[in-house]
Amino acid sequence: MSERMRNKERIAVVWLKRDLRLHDNEAIFNALESGIRVLFLYVFENLLLEDEHYSKRHWDFIKQSLVDINTDLASYNTKVLSVTGDIFAVFNQLQSHFRVEQVYSHQETGLLTTFKRDKEFARYCRNNSIEWVENINNGVLRGLLDREDWFDKWENYMYQSQLTFNPNENVFISLSTINQISEYFHTTNLRTEKSENFQYGGRETAWKYANSFFEGRYEKYMYHISKPEASRVSCSRLSPYIAWGNVSIREIFQKAKEVKETSENKRHLGAFISRLRWQAHFIQKFEMECTMENASVNKGYHKLKKSISETYKTAWETGQTGFPLVDASMRCLNTTGYINFRMRAMLVSFFTHILWQPWQEATHHLSKNFLDFEPGIHFPQLQMQAGETGINNLRIYNPIKNGQEHDPDALFIKKWVPELAHLPIPFIHEPYLMTALDQQFNNCVLGEDYPFPIVNVKENRKKASDILWNMKKDPEVLRESIRILKKHTIINRSRMLRDE
Repeated sequence: MSERMRNKERIAVVWLKRDLRLHDNEAIFNALESGIRVLFLYVFENLLLEDEHYSKRHWDFIKQSLVDINTDLASYNTKVLSVTGDIFAVFNQLQSHFRVEQVYSHQETGLLTTFKRDKEFARYCRNNSIEWVENINNGVLRGLLDREDWFDKWENYMYQSQLTFNPNENVFISLSTINQISEYFHTTNLRTEKSENFQYGGRETAWKYANSFFEGRYEKYMYHISKPEASRVSCSRLSPYIAWGNVSIREIFQKAKEVKETSENKRHLGAFISRLRWQAHFIQKFEMECTMENASVNKGYHKLKKSISETYKTAWETGQTGFPLVDASMRCLNTTGYINFRMRAMLVSFFTHILWQPWQEATHHLSKNFLDFEPGIHFPQLQMQAGETGINNLRIYNPIKNGQEHDPDALFIKKWVPELAHLPIPFIHEPYLMTALDQQFNNCVLGEDYPFPIVNVKENRKKASDILWNMKKDPEVLRESIRILKKHTIINRSRMLRDE
């Protein structure tokens, strides 16, 4: 080691990714135990800024989360060094100012591009004598070959004590030092435009949502979970804060358990807790088989060929399909970054079954618009709703029936498809039933004020159902189904379905 390197201050770097919080953050906790000063780092990486899965709404949420962290760090005379660039260039620049001895981060279940980056970063650390410590993230385990005992391990993790943020004095690289070295980096402006459409990022806002949920919003959770409008209030709305790590699953799990003990609505909280478990289950599935980012996990479906229609795709992406609930859901998602689970499933089902498009063509539009985009949830769910796993029930959602059942007064449709709001409710759900006289009387001309349906739902549902049910009998699909079940089935699955 050169004399120049020996004279530099030894530091530990906390590389923040999807763990944008100080409390119950194992990477931070371990860094504080290292005995050397700590620098917080967030890198707006070019490889992700240019990735088609992400959009401005994600980067704004991250910036808001970093501002929230910096507010808390101000009393410790430090902040997160937030820069834009290539991770290796950033660490090379850090090495010119400090002797980076350790890097702490969580194990990221991300995209294939981040997986590749992590393998390259591991080599970089070895070549530069840096110890890189990756910590378990929300109980998702790396390197599993099957799911034996996985649920017990996950639940044990959830019951462990939370890791508190209680640093000693002068343990961080100071604000003045960070400001001095900032001129050598492409520092990122963390200011964001005000928007009433999107949930605001950061831990403070996360707990406002959590507290209002546990103080009463959860009491109609099970009744409203499938309702596109009512779910916006009765569901927790914590998904973006969990996806970007403003709160840990363990914090929410333990809070839900605590409230449940004295609640008169235990079933609703039990249902909520079970969904925390399923969230981890899907991320664990993706962690174990990340190739499903690009191809169906069941290789038997690789032979399923679908022609891409740019006309269909554009109509679906812009909410102009002629099916009111589909269009309302997409317009709501495009504008606010949120729709409930059933509407997400319906959008994918409509795209892959009714429009008969490959699920891969839906990937980027949905990920860009989901404020809570989480790769480990996104790809397994896309394939499950597309009916290409071979192990799940085939669900082909009827958009008309779902509208009538879950939005009977058309409140959600009226809000997001206002051109139909003045129609009688039966016509709001099925505007194509209007005769020419009805259209004239109601001042709504199909093809001008609102599109005709772009496909025949009944015919296309039958076609999709016939093809996919037949494929379930395909020998390769069956072989793959056995492999998938062996690898991903949770032994104590019944416990996942209920809260004991």
